[in-house]
Amino acid sequence: MNFHTNLNRLRFLLPIFLFTLGLGVHAQEYDLLLKGGHLIDTKNNINTPMDIGIQDGKIKSVSKSISEKKAEKTIDISGYFVTPGLIDMHVHVFMGNELDDYIANAQTSVMPDGFTFRSGVTTVVDAGSSGWRNFPLFKEQTIDKAKTRVLALLNIVGHGMKSRFDEQNLSDMNPEMTAYSITKLYPEILVGIKAAHYWGGFDQVDLAVEAGKKANVPVMVDFGEHDPPNSIESLFMEHLRPGDIFTHTYSYGPTQRETIVDENDKVKPFVFKAQERGIVFDVGHGGGAFSWRQAVPASQQGFKANVISTDLHTQSMNSGMKDLSNVLSKFMAMGFSLEDVIARATWAPAQVIGRTDLGHLDVGAEADIAVFSLREGDFGFLDVRRNTLKGKKKLETQLTLRAGKVVWDLNGMAGTDFSKK
Repeated sequence: MNFHTNLNRLRFLLPIFLFTLGLGVHAQEYDLLLKGGHLIDTKNNINTPMDIGIQDGKIKSVSKSISEKKAEKTIDISGYFVTPGLIDMHVHVFMGNELDDYIANAQTSVMPDGFTFRSGVTTVVDAGSSGWRNFPLFKEQTIDKAKTRVLALLNIVGHGMKSRFDEQNLSDMNPEMTAYSITKLYPEILVGIKAAHYWGGFDQVDLAVEAGKKANVPVMVDFGEHDPPNSIESLFMEHLRPGDIFTHTYSYGPTQRETIVDENDKVKPFVFKAQERGIVFDVGHGGGAFSWRQAVPASQQGFKANVISTDLHTQSMNSGMKDLSNVLSKFMAMGFSLEDVIARATWAPAQVIGRTDLGHLDVGAEADIAVFSLREGDFGFLDVRRNTLKGKKKLETQLTLRAGKVVWDLNGMAGTDFSKK
């Protein structure tokens, strides 16, 4: 009798025990806790030490103090700066094996994951490498396989940046198909339109803007390679709309591209008016489009590009550009604050491309996060003509999280101490 009584009691208690055990295993509120870092979040006006609790790839809590007991894993980031994952609004990542081609499906472009996370970048915007004809290949080949979030501007040229000659073909510039691809086929990826490298007048820009109106997205314009240069005042005031983007803001090649700073080192008055009108100025550093003789006097006179980006490709990454954290450091060398440069690589580009789900540390947002050290010392920063500007501070990416997962860890701060095993 006692045996059967005890057996029945065991059958009753065992499920309760297992349920209670399960509660214990899952009692922690967070998968990961980032503790003690100094947060810089422009959207939420945060510039102070705070903790971040992460659960299921999303930010669950941002608070002055979160107990380590509530997290399965805690990373101590005291003394470091914590930001939203950076958004690089101008890259070329349509890498492929067409050896004779320029950027589209070619080896001038790079695979994103090898160059993003190490500089705190979690989202990139490919700036017109593909057009509506070859975007499906780009999506299959790169976008769908990357851990980096890859968004894109669709080139107004159907074949994208296949070659400089292809980019002159007005008959391959189709506003209807471009807009259709954006609004009907890939609205979750395509965030704008690109016009670039055109040798003629305003025809290419006007076709891109026509497509932009149909799709209700911004147009980015690379307005170089005109001989003689076309008027950027006309571009800003007569052809582009508020919200459209002028890239390579600080380029210096006056025989092919009108500059924003004149030969007397003065910012042209219409440049300020264009920015007030709503034209977005993008750095787009690149391998040939960033000059101290433009950037320094412009900054001294109060003109600042809205967005800081790299124009990442094989011809820029090993030259003066290097990566986005280096470009941000260049702007600090010109007197920009840390908060200012972070804003121009997070919340500012998120707003420009209409992706306000990105670029901030809102509770509920995907946990795309970067952790930086701010090194102090004597540093030199190159422009594309190998002129050097000295600086005292330099950002270095210590840790990058993409959707709550550590994807870059420079010094093993997220690892387990081997000596304690």
